[in-house]
This record gives sequence, C-alpha cells and structure tokens, in this order.
Amino acid sequence: MTAPAPSGGIPLRRLLMSLGEPLVELQAAPAGLDVLVRDVAILDPEDPATAAAGELVLAIGARGRAALPALRAAGRAAAAAVAVKLDAPGQADALREAATEAGVALLSVRRETRWEHLDSLARAIIAGPDTPVSAEPNAGDLFSLAQTVAVLTGGIVSIEDTSSRVLAYSRSSDSDEVDDLRRLSILGWQGPEPYLSKLREWGIFQHLRSSDSVIEIDAHPELGIRRRLAIGIRAGAQPLGTIWVQEGARPLTPLAEQSLVGAARVAAAQLIRRRRELSADVRLTRTLLTGLLEGSTGPQTLATHLGLDLRRPATVLAYAAGQGPERELTRAEVTGLISVHTAARHRGGILAPIEDRVYVLLPELPAALPVATLRSWAQEVVVAAREHLGVELRAAIGPTVDGLAAVTESRTQADRILDAMGRGGVDLEVAALIDVQAEVLVSEVLALLQERGGLRDPRLTALTGYDRQHGTRLAESVLAWLDALGEVRVAADALHIHPNTLRYRVRRAEQLTGMDLAQPQQRLLAMLQLRLPAEDA
Repeated sequence: MTAPAPSGGIPLRRLLMSLGEPLVELQAAPAGLDVLVRDVAILDPEDPATAAAGELVLAIGARGRAALPALRAAGRAAAAAVAVKLDAPGQADALREAATEAGVALLSVRRETRWEHLDSLARAIIAGPDTPVSAEPNAGDLFSLAQTVAVLTGGIVSIEDTSSRVLAYSRSSDSDEVDDLRRLSILGWQGPEPYLSKLREWGIFQHLRSSDSVIEIDAHPELGIRRRLAIGIRAGAQPLGTIWVQEGARPLTPLAEQSLVGAARVAAAQLIRRRRELSADVRLTRTLLTGLLEGSTGPQTLATHLGLDLRRPATVLAYAAGQGPERELTRAEVTGLISVHTAARHRGGILAPIEDRVYVLLPELPAALPVATLRSWAQEVVVAAREHLGVELRAAIGPTVDGLAAVTESRTQADRILDAMGRGGVDLEVAALIDVQAEVLVSEVLALLQERGGLRDPRLTALTGYDRQHGTRLAESVLAWLDALGEVRVAADALHIHPNTLRYRVRRAEQLTGMDLAQPQQRLLAMLQLRLPAEDA
C-alpha cells in the first residue's frame, strides 16, 4: 500500500465528476458523496488486504468476489472508496451489499481501463492546483483548464503530453457525442491506428510540434472520428503537449480558436512550473535518500519530506550494470527503466544512483512480504533492461528491516551481494543473501586476501607467476583438483584433460613450490588464494 494519506483531500463527488463515466461508475456510497478522498492506494493481489483512512483503493487483479477482503479492510480503516473491475453484471450485487455493510463506497472500473492510467489521473485530481508536487507533475489545475476550455469552445477537451498520454480532460454531458478516439484516449489506449496514420500522413503531429497556431482536422465518419481543433503546447521551441477539442453534438463556438491559443499558453506555464517543482523535489528526495543510505543523515528528515512511517518495514534493492563501453551512455535510461518498473510495483519506491549502482528504497512494506515477491520485482527489471536497452543488470535484495532507521544495514547487505556477484562464482541475475550466503562470505575473504598481501602464501604467488611465464596451467589444475575433493577423474573431466595429465600437473606444482597439499591448512589456503585473479594470486 502507499504512504499515509496527506491532510485535506477532495469530496468523492468531485472526484467522480472529474473522472466521469468513461472510467468509473458509482455502485454504492453508504456514507454519501461528501466523504473526503485524500490519496490513492494500489492493492496488489499478492499484498495483504489493508487500507488507510481517506484512501481510494484500487483493487487490481481482484475481480468479483475476490474483492471482498479489500472492501472489508477498507471499511475497517475508514477508507473513502474501493475500485474494482467486474467480470459479469451479477457480481455487482454481492459487492454492493458488502460495500454497504462495510460503510465504504464502491466504484466499478471499465474492463478496458488501464489501472496505471486511472491511478495517475485520480492522483492529479486529488492533488488539485494548490498542492505541492511530490512524485510526478500535478495535473489537478489542468483538469480545471480543460473544463474552462470546454465551456469557451463548446467542445470536448483533452490535454495530452508529448507521448499522447492524457493528462486531463473535460467532463462530457449526456448530449455530447464522444467518438472512439476520445473514448480510447481517456481509457489509456491509443486511438484507431488508421486515423493516427492519417494524422501522421497529413503532418498534423509535425505541425503541433513546430507551430503555435491552431490546426483543424476534418471529420472522418468512416473511422468514427468527429471534427477537431488542436494546438501544440510549447515553451519556445520545446513541445510540451497538445490540447485537442472534439466537436460534440453542437458546432464549436466562433471564438474556439482564440480560446485555444490562450489555453495553450496557460497550459505551458502550468507544465513548466510543475516540471521545475518536480525537478527540485526529485533532487531533494535523492539527496535525502543518499544521505540515509550512506549513514550521513538520519531517517526523520526523509520520513517527514515524504510522509513515511518510520516504523514500517523497508528494504533496499541494488542494481549494477555489467562492464561495457556504453555503460555511461545508458545510465540515465537504466535509471528511468528501474524507476518505471518500481513505481508499477510499489508506489512509494524511491531511487538514488550512487557511483555505479542504483539503489531503490521500498518503504512501508507489508509485514510479511515474501522475499520471492521482491525477487520477482527485481527480475522484471533485469529482463526489461536486457530486452529493451541491451544492458545486463545484476540485482541484489537487501534484507527487510524493521524501519527506516535500519535502512543502512539493508543497503550494506545488498552491496555485499553485488560485490560477490561482480567477482564471479554467482550464477544468478537476482539474489538475496539467503541465496548466496557462502558465495558472499568467500568473496569477502578473497577481497581481504587481495587487499593484504601479507596474508598470502608466496609459494602460491610464485606458482601463478610460473604459469604466466611458461604458458602452463598448473595453478588451474591444482584448484580443480581441490574443488573436486581430490577426485582425479572429476577434476580431469572438468578441465577436459587425461587423469594422468592432471596427476602430473599436481605433482609438478608441489615440486616447484615445495607445498605439501596433503596438509589440510595448505589445501584450504590454496583453494582460497588460487581463486584470486592470476595477477594477484
């Protein structure tokens, strides 16, 4: 679930008026429509059914009766509402009864609606124009602007970013004729591809990116598309988005184009301001998180800044990219990818790139969240980085600690795991300490041997030097023989040589160095030291 809800909020009535029928439909409101909605929480199917006061709980993956635990938990916590998707009309009856009994509002969400789209829009509406930005650009004031433009133009308005993602839209009346492009865009899906292809072919998108003037797009009844006006939102030469006005049941007003020019300038100022606020907030959040992870600042400052509960469980995930000439070029892309996947799984997750690693703090976790769940989240990131960026990532899962005060310990353990994975010997992309306890400890012993030459046996150092000078493989053969516990055939098979060749190499190594590999202490030291890089062994 998310962080504790902030103070304030908006009445459920206002949220429903802004979201409107395209996304949600009210099924029950036993406490009325004036209950305050203060925050949005995503309830994952793998999470315990919990909620907080004033939250709109999005019960993803819980269709029909599977949403009953979420409704009951929301009622106990005095949440504002629960949103679910229904597979069949008959399911609503049982859920309405449960919602009424729990005293919590029930919203049904259209099946084709994307949860992340509903989440971002609901948060924007709740935030409103006067609420400071904390996680992403706040479009609460954009909803007000969209409604104003709808009144001035007599049309149906949507405001989109440069990726055609809907940021805000106007409410539609019963008499409005909403076309497929408008409906699908609000639901979070792209419009009909034949129409989008036509827009590209006609140069509409190019015009919107490069011009400050309004452009008219004719109706295309064969595609189910009505007449539109559009204008790009720009800051100088930089495109920020687009305002679209669809003609409804009545023609657009004579002042529609003039209204759009003014609206684009207002929208540009709002988006620029929000971007600046977001940029400053992100920098502050990362500075506070970096200080917490490094132990230079305490947890209270970060907790106050983000409204986090100091006592809730937390953990740290750490990511490191493999070596490569283009690693620095892809650092920002990797960080962005990790950020997106983290937000999809845990709304409160925050990132801090430190040196060549990216750390993710997951605060306020459920008390009994399985390590397997964290492992699956991290694996999603690793797979996505490989498939979309061509980057090989390693991920380490720090232990879940009792609160933010112990986060440094979780980061330290995650670093130990990544260090061991970086030195080799760990055939995993994602690991928790329980997966690689022995490998981590051996890796740390090897690091100590590497740093302190006085702990090494000079005879073993001389053996690896002999191999480099003469092109032999004596040290490798001794280590294979030791790893096989003296089983000559097993070690010989691993090296793809004859057993007699292996026996000869082991004897030759003893003769050259004067070592007695019959001694347990010598064998133990050899097994460790010969694992160092050849130039250090």
